[in-house]
Amino acid sequence: MSESLVGPSSNVIVGIDLGTTHSAIGVVDSGFPILLANEQGQRITPSAVAIDENRIFLVGKSALELRGYASARVWTSIKSQMGRQPLPVEYAEYGPEQLSAEILLEMKRIAEMRLGHLVKKAVITVPAYFNDGQRQATKRAGERAGLEVVRIINEPTAAALAYGLDKLAERSRIAVYDLGGGTFDISILEMQDGVFEVLATHGDTQLGGDDLDHALSQFVAGLAAINWHELSRHQQQQWHKESSRVKCMLSEMDEASWQLAADAPSYRIQRQTLETLMQPLIARTIKCCQKALNDARCDISNISNVVLVGGSTRIPAVRDAVARCFGRQPDLSQHPDEAIALGATIHAGVLSGALRKMTLIDVTPLSLGIETLGGLMNVIIPRNTTIPCKAGEMFTNAAAGQQSMKVSVLQGEREMARDNWPLGELTVPFQPVAKGQARVGIQFRIDENGILEVLVRDVATGRDEIMQIQHAAVDVTDEKVESMISESVDHAFDDMAERIFTEARLKAEELLPAVEQAMEIGAAWLSDEEKSSIQLAVEQVRVAMAAKNHIHIKAAVQTLDHATEALAARIVEMAMEGGY
Repeated sequence: MSESLVGPSSNVIVGIDLGTTHSAIGVVDSGFPILLANEQGQRITPSAVAIDENRIFLVGKSALELRGYASARVWTSIKSQMGRQPLPVEYAEYGPEQLSAEILLEMKRIAEMRLGHLVKKAVITVPAYFNDGQRQATKRAGERAGLEVVRIINEPTAAALAYGLDKLAERSRIAVYDLGGGTFDISILEMQDGVFEVLATHGDTQLGGDDLDHALSQFVAGLAAINWHELSRHQQQQWHKESSRVKCMLSEMDEASWQLAADAPSYRIQRQTLETLMQPLIARTIKCCQKALNDARCDISNISNVVLVGGSTRIPAVRDAVARCFGRQPDLSQHPDEAIALGATIHAGVLSGALRKMTLIDVTPLSLGIETLGGLMNVIIPRNTTIPCKAGEMFTNAAAGQQSMKVSVLQGEREMARDNWPLGELTVPFQPVAKGQARVGIQFRIDENGILEVLVRDVATGRDEIMQIQHAAVDVTDEKVESMISESVDHAFDDMAERIFTEARLKAEELLPAVEQAMEIGAAWLSDEEKSSIQLAVEQVRVAMAAKNHIHIKAAVQTLDHATEALAARIVEMAMEGGY
């Protein structure tokens, strides 16, 4: 090992960008954040893992070298599979957690080689749109690598630190546009008095440079009259590799030659052709930018800086689209591949005391809640709530004699429970009591890593149940995170109409048996005219329910309430007097 750069290992916290395409690690030395280079002198290492014929894991460039003859034993873009169930077949033997742990082990090895002592603690970055299951999986990967993960922070927040530590004014708003190898994030942040706050975030965790490579590969396949889907996995990897090379060349040149081998056909690709292929993908990122601005209630004139992160932001068409969207040229002062790792390192330095104190405030990207009677989504923590945070509500039993309550935890933006993602559920038993007498408290807590803990308490006994959520909904792709928000906008009117109808129906269903019971108790007090009036009002409620018209239901319920007012008052009066 080389001579140590920093102090005792117990005080050192490293910052790690566990990226889709590349990963990097850094540390604060003498008050300055630095990224640590591998043996090849590179500060970024390919996020690739392979296993050789001796069953030994290889990471980085050595792993990529196996693609030429053993592609089935090489894994890339591993981060896109984190926290997903079920896994694609190629991850069946070695899951993404284990493969990510191997990358983190390599980052740890590089740091220990450069620093001269053991590394035990780390800050690791994740996309802003990583859900709870994906964050937990990232944390477990760090622990597998022998690291204490002291903090998981969102990548846009890390990027803001890298750009903004000494550049932002006293109060500034900044847009972080992060288009990496496999994910896209846009965040609107505000810094004031040393506090970073994420005002809003949007993204698409199935959109990045890999998708651009895929679009170009399929275009060339069309030119060559080749069926892309008939190519082997190894062949597709080779095509993507060549497309990536051409894509990078076209960021500097107007034309480039696409050719798999010296004796293979060559295709001239114009920059304009690539930009045409990219337009639908770039448009998806701009749509996210506009939504983030709306959520932050922020006009583009209020944005003081636009930061570009991720290797794909080197593409001129991307930079031009961002400039048009925000009405200003983006900040190009930082290395787009290194900014996130640099920010993670800065935050690690803050936590270890090596840098001045700076508070980070992130937000939760999707609402969290539970399913309630009638299949409704009851939000406990709304999306874009600052984290860490804690919130809860009290719930009661819907029926007499009920002995338990099922708590289904949901994540999403739709009004009806069925349209959101189920994260987990548990059943809380309690003593059978009259309707509305049981008390169950439900508390959601999101820690500084964005990880959710749900506490459920039976108030009568004080018994607590804590739900450990390991994964998000089964068979839900990361791409649906963005579509969840889009669908909530597209279906807003229909969803709200269904919610209003459901609430009106529940009210009617609760009222009708109560009226029937009251009629039995107070029949002797009612005149024939009063009975007829109540029966007519009851029939109007049933007709409105059958028609599924919430306006008519609400009106009929009000009429029935009015018709039974005198009867209800008389029953209450008699009860207080002990008359029945």
